Amino acid sequence: MCAMRQADDNMTNDTMHEDGTGKSAGYPGKADNVVYIGKKPTMNYVLAVVTQFNSGMQEVTIKARGNSISRAVDVKEIVTNRFFPDLKEKSIRTSSEELINEDGTKSKVSAIQITLARPN
Repeated sequence: MCAMRQADDNMTNDTMHEDGTGKSAGYPGKADNVVYIGKKPTMNYVLAVVTQFNSGMQEVTIKARGNSISRAVDVKEIVTNRFFPDLKEKSIRTSSEELINEDGTKSKVSAIQITLARPN
């Protein structure tokens, strides 16, 4: 399995609750206001972000890496254009993460973190 595909698999299966958030009791240290983007349909993640804001969160962070980055941008655009037009982009950060492949070689995968916030 290539590193990027493994990165997407890990993000969708290992760090995420069914609704796309990292709030499962099985994942200590994961913030309630973080939505990890993986391979599920885009609207699943939109619902997760909208649910976070409706439950009173002032900020929600959308995280993705590899091939899921474009889906994260889609989620942000749908949330801000259709559901919460008053939301502001607090920050957008990009980075690279180094992963170790099954054969022991290292690969870099791009990552993005988009933080949306309610206006004060």
